[in-house]
Amino acid sequence: PPPKVRATHPDCSVVLYFQEQEAECLEIIRSESQTPAPPGSPAQQGCLTEWDGVSCWSAVPVGQSRAVTCPNIHVFKKSKVLIWRNCTESGWSFPSPPYYRACELEAIGSNNNTEAKASYFVTMKVLYTCGYSTSLAALFLAIGIFTCFRKLHCTRNSIHIHFFTSFVLRGAAVFIKDAILFSDESIDHCTMSTVNSKAAIAFFQYSVLANFYWLLVEGMYLQTLLLLTFTSDKRYIWWYILIGWGVPMLTVCVWVVTRLQYDNHGCWDDYSSQYWWVIKAPILLAIFVNFLIFLNVTRMLAEKIRSPDISKNYKQQYMRLTKSTLLLIPLFGVHYVVFALFPEHIGVDARLYFELVLGSYQGFLVSLLYCFLNGEVQAEIKRNWGKWQSSMESNVFNLATQDFTA
Repeated sequence: PPPKVRATHPDCSVVLYFQEQEAECLEIIRSESQTPAPPGSPAQQGCLTEWDGVSCWSAVPVGQSRAVTCPNIHVFKKSKVLIWRNCTESGWSFPSPPYYRACELEAIGSNNNTEAKASYFVTMKVLYTCGYSTSLAALFLAIGIFTCFRKLHCTRNSIHIHFFTSFVLRGAAVFIKDAILFSDESIDHCTMSTVNSKAAIAFFQYSVLANFYWLLVEGMYLQTLLLLTFTSDKRYIWWYILIGWGVPMLTVCVWVVTRLQYDNHGCWDDYSSQYWWVIKAPILLAIFVNFLIFLNVTRMLAEKIRSPDISKNYKQQYMRLTKSTLLLIPLFGVHYVVFALFPEHIGVDARLYFELVLGSYQGFLVSLLYCFLNGEVQAEIKRNWGKWQSSMESNVFNLATQDFTA
């Protein structure tokens, strides 16, 4: 069979270490119980193999001893002290010296530090919950505006709607993941391996990928408009949809199959596995291509603005259309590229702050730039608001006239 790869959070490595040691010991005990013991062997005249919760003690005859070292994990200081157990006629003796004396724990911080860390994560969760809630409200309102007003129906705004939807999925995925993985404190997250938890993580990874690829589509569409001098072709929309939704779907399917085949443990939320690159590499590719588009669009925009053949209205169109995308392309993914150069355990606090707290408000920022601050949208809202006010005034006048004539 293909080799299995284990990759876990450092906090969970202790739990999984003892689980693996226990499983190996129980397998030895099971094989010994199924194999007839020869006369005079420890299995007949001594102490059987035993798991005491920390170490596995191999079978020995009565009167002999067995020694083990402290568990070789990071929570214990390195020690050369041996722990002994004797095999007596009444069974195994107690470990000498006891584990708590022989195996000294590494300093993991005081209770105050632990409480401060717990408070930090609670504050972090409150902040990103508020951020995603604000973003979802703004995104739903922006999608409603682009959908309800007919004059705003165009290829550009259709792409914006898909981009907004990817943010909605990302926010929903965060809430779903929290509800499934962290809602019940009695559940051991280190050993949690359910279909629901894996599906929640897969959905979260898909929403993140779709987010980056619809940003890529925004950059590609802007570049296409500049190249074609604002001659948009609706046939391209299906290619954009294929890139924005199809590529992430294909990537996540490959990742899910790979995890099921080679690394199917836990709830798949670890980032130290080598198979994490199945997700990470396409994201970095999208950011890199977007950066190239950013440079190319900046060059083309400078050329067109300096060109005497371009009218003032077209120049204003270029500036209005590009300012949002040119701001978003470097804003999205810059921190991702920086953190990608370092291992996952480096700069965890900064990574969490950027990806959870600041990242939770990205949906609000996108809806603000593409919708609420869009002059075309503002003009359409004012026009419809004026029509509604005129209609209301007309209805009030008609009712008053009817009352007067009556």
